[in-house]
Amino acid sequence: MVAGTGDLVLLDVRWALGVTDGHDQYLAGHLPGAVFVDLETELAAPPSPARGRHPLPDLADLEAAARRWGVRAGSRVVAYDAVGATSAARVWWLLRWAGLADVRLLDGGLGAWTGAGFALEQGEVVPVRGDVVLSEGELLTLTPDDAAHLASSGAGLLLDARAGERFRGEVEPVDPRAGHVPGAVSAPTVQNLGPDGRFLGEDALRERFEALGVRADGEQHVGVYCGSGVTAAHEVAALATLGVDAALYAGSWSQWSNDETRPVATGA
Repeated sequence: MVAGTGDLVLLDVRWALGVTDGHDQYLAGHLPGAVFVDLETELAAPPSPARGRHPLPDLADLEAAARRWGVRAGSRVVAYDAVGATSAARVWWLLRWAGLADVRLLDGGLGAWTGAGFALEQGEVVPVRGDVVLSEGELLTLTPDDAAHLASSGAGLLLDARAGERFRGEVEPVDPRAGHVPGAVSAPTVQNLGPDGRFLGEDALRERFEALGVRADGEQHVGVYCGSGVTAAHEVAALATLGVDAALYAGSWSQWSNDETRPVATGA
């Protein structure tokens, strides 16, 4: 179907590590009017050892993709997925980084929609082309040197959003070295969610992050990384609900572990 020209743009970001059938899942059933977003090709530049598995896309490429999705000046954008917003958060972060103010995540995603009794539609949605103009640098980012300084200097806090076993170096399914940035704190993204795939309430999230060392006054530099800068965006979103403006280390572990000059820590 062809979507209309309304101000609301729905984005379906069906993706997970090792999953390649997101578009097929989308075609089989999605929120009415939602446009499919290909994380690998539209939300990232080509991978390389020097930049990581999901480098930030060039601004011109992101703008072209956003226009394909039907985003216009003043559009309200809502993104969702089927994994607790852990992939949809990538487009939430990128569009806010590129200057869009009204970008949101559908809490609970596809499961919350169908669980509330709402219907899905099938097939491809082709929106009317948008005309949005994006600008770079509205959100904080970290270079590898920034991440190293934040983790080791006492200047702030660097959170590792991967699963605990990857942080400890017990397993590493995709990157060349196992472990974590020395001085980083393990803070798995999935622990931002309840059993229903929705974000924890504000009090529970605040308690979780304060236990990890995030100061309640917000007067602290906080950075987040993950495997390749995707699920870390989810942690940035969770912190944003508490008024904490965390920086994203976009290259994340896939960049750090490919650089033999960078030290690696293991264990808890």
